[in-house]
Amino acid sequence: MALQAAEEETIETLKQWWRENGKQLVLLFIVVFASYTGWLLWQNSRLDQAEAASDLYEEIMQLAVSEQGSDVSDADSARIIEAAALLQTNHSSSVYAMYGALFAAQQHVRNDDLGAAETALQWILDNRKEGMFSATEPGLLLTAELRLGRVLLAQGEAERALTLVNGVDPKSFEPAFAELRGDIYIALERVDDAREAYLAAQQAGSNSEALRMKLDALGNKS
Repeated sequence: MALQAAEEETIETLKQWWRENGKQLVLLFIVVFASYTGWLLWQNSRLDQAEAASDLYEEIMQLAVSEQGSDVSDADSARIIEAAALLQTNHSSSVYAMYGALFAAQQHVRNDDLGAAETALQWILDNRKEGMFSATEPGLLLTAELRLGRVLLAQGEAERALTLVNGVDPKSFEPAFAELRGDIYIALERVDDAREAYLAAQQAGSNSEALRMKLDALGNKS
């Protein structure tokens, strides 16, 4: 009898506890379940977004990297630009959008639309990311800055190009930036500065025939 009474007392205590805490427990379970479900949906959405961005970029790569000796067709060029725009609109925070803009700029130059090329390259620089784990690849930024300098020079904006180049730490890109600096000085009719820049490009490791011809055209310093 005593055991039965104790069991009944325990059951009654449990009932009382459930009456006092059951609703909160159910609510907590619902919140945890909803949070977990939401997290799964968010993760799946991120994966879907990443896959879509990857597919667009892969398409750009396939169109842009044509067979050796063949040019990108007008239709493929237009599609590269269109796909890059979709990446910027729908996946602007992804690295695919950055590289897509680089390919779009290349096609704009091909199509002699230097203003659009400038816009695409500037977009990369304006959307660079900082931080230990999310920083934009330095090589991508240097490539964008180098090409932007060339585009500005081609548009007759030598002073802007020089300001850009002088504000860059070129690192391993020093030969290309030094040669570009020389081209800018030529446009500004600063021949001695151009010669020094071309020599600096050679000293940094460039042995291109084009650079040698530029130096030969300037002759020796008088």
